[in-house]
Amino acid sequence: MEFLTPEASPGPPSSPWDPRATSPHAAPIRAVAETFLPQLAAQFTGKQVELRADAASRAILQARLAPNTLPLKAVTDQDYFTEYNDYILNVRVVDDLPAAIDHINHYGSGHSDSIVTSDEAKAQQFMAAVDSATVYWNASTRFTDGGEFGMGAEIGISTDKIGARGPMGLEELTTYKWQGFGTGQVRG
Repeated sequence: MEFLTPEASPGPPSSPWDPRATSPHAAPIRAVAETFLPQLAAQFTGKQVELRADAASRAILQARLAPNTLPLKAVTDQDYFTEYNDYILNVRVVDDLPAAIDHINHYGSGHSDSIVTSDEAKAQQFMAAVDSATVYWNASTRFTDGGEFGMGAEIGISTDKIGARGPMGLEELTTYKWQGFGTGQVRG
């Protein structure tokens, strides 16, 4: 999860991989996280959802939640690469849009990502810079499905950059065999 606000203008991240690093834009974003994270945690309470969070997120949650309200663990670098197929979420507060994009491009699967913002310029920057098969602005990544894209039943997914990328229908899984019949022609 990445938390961005329209007030946080892009700028070079001081160090996107250092959780202690801050940028001039960190205060407005952290203010959003301080409101949003406890609301998110409240929705997950009692639903066996575990949060693996960076130091900033854990500090916010521990200050605002009753003890043992929700399973909360320190996130590891490897966790950010992991897709769990379980009720486990990795949470990180970033300082600005470039740091969010760097995080997604470094740790993401390349499948689908979304930004939730009212700032069109930031949405366009995100959609151009995030290296995923499908990117969304104010829409769920659950739309990334062959049926939703008009391909009929989805029968595969690819994050490769050659050939089909993203959800695939039958046509995207089809390969071609070229056959040439000649009478001795050569290419000049």
